[in-house]
Amino acid sequence: MNSCHRVVLLLVATLMLAGCGKEPDPYLREDPFTIREFRAESGDRWIGNAVCYGPHRDGQRPGGADPSAAEMREDLALMLPHWNLLRIYQANGFAETLLRVIRDDGLDMKVILGVWVAPDDPEGNRVEADEGIRLVREFPDIVIAVSVGNETQIFWSAHQSPFDNLLVSVRRVRAGVTVPVTVADDFNYWNKPKSRAIDPEIDFIMMHAHPLWNGVQLEDALPWLQAQVDEVKALHPDRTVILGETGWATAVHDQGEQAELIKGAVGEAEQKVFFDEVRNWAASTGQPVFFFEAFDENWKGGDHPNEVEKHWGVFRADRTPKLAVSKPE
Repeated sequence: MNSCHRVVLLLVATLMLAGCGKEPDPYLREDPFTIREFRAESGDRWIGNAVCYGPHRDGQRPGGADPSAAEMREDLALMLPHWNLLRIYQANGFAETLLRVIRDDGLDMKVILGVWVAPDDPEGNRVEADEGIRLVREFPDIVIAVSVGNETQIFWSAHQSPFDNLLVSVRRVRAGVTVPVTVADDFNYWNKPKSRAIDPEIDFIMMHAHPLWNGVQLEDALPWLQAQVDEVKALHPDRTVILGETGWATAVHDQGEQAELIKGAVGEAEQKVFFDEVRNWAASTGQPVFFFEAFDENWKGGDHPNEVEKHWGVFRADRTPKLAVSKPE
């Protein structure tokens, strides 16, 4: 082989390594960045009245026992009369079983898939991101978007993470999928100028806003919620803003931080008022809203039975309906 042939072969090998045979570097931002539009739709039907879904029943919890396919099938039968779009918070664990049930049963349910971001676990975050990518590719007709991280930047979060950790997962996921990708966090992060730093990396904004946690009375809850959405939209005019969480609990403990911060009356009647107001507002404006949440989750919070984190569901933990969903819509 003469020197000319060796040069040609070296050039070909170099092009192969740099070209289509090499996966995109997940740590580099897409350039140019093209926004992927988020559409809360199933076919030509708007499904923006949506719900947050934590599937764990009594005796189950994230990192422990997961619900069975039969249990999630039962949950989906309860949810479908009210919602056709749900949000989950993790890719590992129960997510694949849920998506498989939806597909195999031919259910009219779309999903925003969560990819969890832990504060100090880069390898775990990589595994979680890769699992999210795999699920999006395996269930392309069900997963319509991915939400990376959950309340990782807001100052009060128990799983607050460095911005760079979040960025690595966002870029890794977005390089591996074609659906829109977002980050979920509290309104009190999104309404600050520093939140603009993530805008160039995501396709839309998912904000959480809970009037109950912010000392708001029931009669002021919807106007307060609308004001938070408007403020975040004004700061992020080039991104669609959806409500990834809002809700109204049905019980509150009379001690601790919740007793200090929560001023509004709680109960099933109050939850129904807020639930109906939010749904009507969402439907009339086309504002996508994920109501928090479908089912009470007794693994959450402290040991006291009135711990507020256990009581956000519109169904009880035993799957019986509360007043808000006592009759199919």
